Amino acid sequence: MVSLIHPAIIAKSQSELLVETRKVRGLVKHLHLDVVDGKFAPNHSLHFPFQLPTGFTYSAHLMIKEPEAWIARQGKKIRLCIPHVEALNDVPAYIQKMRRSRRKIALALLPETPVSRIVPFLPYMDNVLILTVHPGFYGSPFLPQTLRKILVIKAKDPRCKVIVDGGMNPRTIKKAARVGADYFVSGSYIWNATSPKKALQKLQASLRAV
Repeated sequence: MVSLIHPAIIAKSQSELLVETRKVRGLVKHLHLDVVDGKFAPNHSLHFPFQLPTGFTYSAHLMIKEPEAWIARQGKKIRLCIPHVEALNDVPAYIQKMRRSRRKIALALLPETPVSRIVPFLPYMDNVLILTVHPGFYGSPFLPQTLRKILVIKAKDPRCKVIVDGGMNPRTIKKAARVGADYFVSGSYIWNATSPKKALQKLQASLRAV
């Protein structure tokens, strides 16, 4: 069950990145990197040439204005790059490029963006990230209405895996799981806990109870 829950990392320096990864070493195998450029969303995170600690696999949620340029520079370090559909100039061209590179294809949606924006591309996609908070910071308020998007995606293409990102705690993770989410990104609930291990265990217990 641990593999379904991906701790989100916001870091403004290499030292912050190392501190965060140490806290969950041995607890999870996959980490979710929040990359923020201060333009697409407020805050700055991992917007520097970082080095990733070994022992984990990584996804990168690209809350940035030029995701394709970032992927060209840093993408080889990352198993799954997740740019925002709102930041791509030509979504079909991006999908074709990723398919030629034999990379998995994922897109993210801002809370305000209707799911219809990506429905035409679902047959070519492996993952959709549904952002359930306003982006940029840990601890932003959970937006329950965004979970309806998961129902639409699963009705259109049950094969496509949905990542739900933002405001995940033992209560909200149940709601996301019940409407069909496949993976769950949690930031502040894990990092603000006295024990990240116990926080992860509580999230896992909530998923088992669904």
